[in-house]
Amino acid sequence: MPYPPGILARGPWPPGRVSARWRDERYDPGAEKLAAADEAIEALRERGSPAHDGVAARLEGYSVADGELQLELQPMRWALRLVNGGASGALSVLCVVRDHEGRWLAGRRASWVATWAGVWALGAGGAVDVGEDPAIALARELEEEWGVVPERLAVEALIATPGDMAMLVGQAWLPEGAQLTRDAEHDAHAWWPRDPADWPEEAHPQLRRMATLLLV
Repeated sequence: MPYPPGILARGPWPPGRVSARWRDERYDPGAEKLAAADEAIEALRERGSPAHDGVAARLEGYSVADGELQLELQPMRWALRLVNGGASGALSVLCVVRDHEGRWLAGRRASWVATWAGVWALGAGGAVDVGEDPAIALARELEEEWGVVPERLAVEALIATPGDMAMLVGQAWLPEGAQLTRDAEHDAHAWWPRDPADWPEEAHPQLRRMATLLLV
């Protein structure tokens, strides 16, 4: 990192075909970025967010060989992902969710959360814990945020965002009759139509583009 924004690697891969190697040394962004991270955490506290600081994953490198996606990861301070002007290559996971009819699970983020507050998002997502398998993190976030276990799960892509963040995107399908249990990070949810062109106005254009790519 940094990588130019866009798709770095495209699957799909079964979760077992995505692996990670963790470096021992923690990422050092320099004093200026550490101070900016301090300010970002303080701003969260001032608006009443219980979001905590900690240590998470940074994408140091990746490769695709023999049908497998291999990630090289490094521990980094979680709050660096909040710094304006660059998230230092922080790695997040996003697990988009489909029901048995092909509809998309959308959730409105609560006003107190650290990122995308008050905005509609797809599925479940978050940081990768130190030492965690990123493919496992996809299913973990889904169960934590919506209380469901997918019928099947595929790792779709590794992407780089304009804000110098990396994201591992997975797609999960729920069995018919699956019951959601919404967590406190969301204050509303809805099932959006299978065709992103039919989504409501509150759907961000980036979400429409991502869903359209996943349908291909």
